[in-house]
Amino acid sequence: MTEAERVLLDLLNLERLEVDLFRGTGSGGETPTRIFGGQVVSQALAAAYRTVDDRLCHSLHAYFIRPGDPSIPVIYQVDRARDGGSFTTRRVVAIQHGKQILNVSASFHIQDEGWDHHHEMPQMEDPESYPSRTELRKKYVDLVPKHMRGELTRERPIEVREASHLDPFHPEKSDDRNQVWFRMPGAAGADSATQQLLLTYASDMYLMGSGMRPHGLSWFTGQVNGASLDHAMWFHAPIHFENWHLYSMDSPWSGRGRNFNRGSIYAQDGTLVASVTQEGLMRKAQKKL
Repeated sequence: MTEAERVLLDLLNLERLEVDLFRGTGSGGETPTRIFGGQVVSQALAAAYRTVDDRLCHSLHAYFIRPGDPSIPVIYQVDRARDGGSFTTRRVVAIQHGKQILNVSASFHIQDEGWDHHHEMPQMEDPESYPSRTELRKKYVDLVPKHMRGELTRERPIEVREASHLDPFHPEKSDDRNQVWFRMPGAAGADSATQQLLLTYASDMYLMGSGMRPHGLSWFTGQVNGASLDHAMWFHAPIHFENWHLYSMDSPWSGRGRNFNRGSIYAQDGTLVASVTQEGLMRKAQKKL
């Protein structure tokens, strides 16, 4: 297991302060200036899991309220909304500086039987046929200020292969469809709940960028003030995130300073394991958040 993978697993191991009160680390995720959205959502789900027995999450709905401060811990307060015969519902509030930064509602379900179908996975080249995220970023390291180069190239826990790569500094206008392969080899042997937490963390990667592609924008062009506004996720099948998964994304709409993005996550054998939607802020950079 790499050091970056160990750090991510540690981020998901919350400290219990009281029966339904937990504390998580704010630093250590994908972004240094604010808490990465996938990090705070996955920690909130981890807090909810600490109050649920023998059921797996089937859906979560999150609203980002304020930017997270990575210099201090995050407090997670769990409300045990309902414990039913088939479903368990939890509401989690993430708090920093005495204010809410995130609200999450999560629902957990027993393992029921029913009818099965899912859309087929898009036909893609094998993940190893694409360059790694590290290889791609090394190509652009000379284009960022020296004080930012370490952050650009540091080791990350999630291994990524971009199947729809655009030059992040000079992106051409492109189709909104966006595919990446990703995995975390260090997830091998993790329990089902932890596998969901890791996929939740990774699901916030690349998704909002799908809505920037038709406009020739990226996080590196300096033209966009962007932030996730909400994030929803549905889990459909067991996850083994040590193996490659395809994240197939698109953005059917943008306007009024926002964009809407959705994604389907497939195991490499074609099984649809999760679905994701997200709306994000996407407005001109001269306007303040």
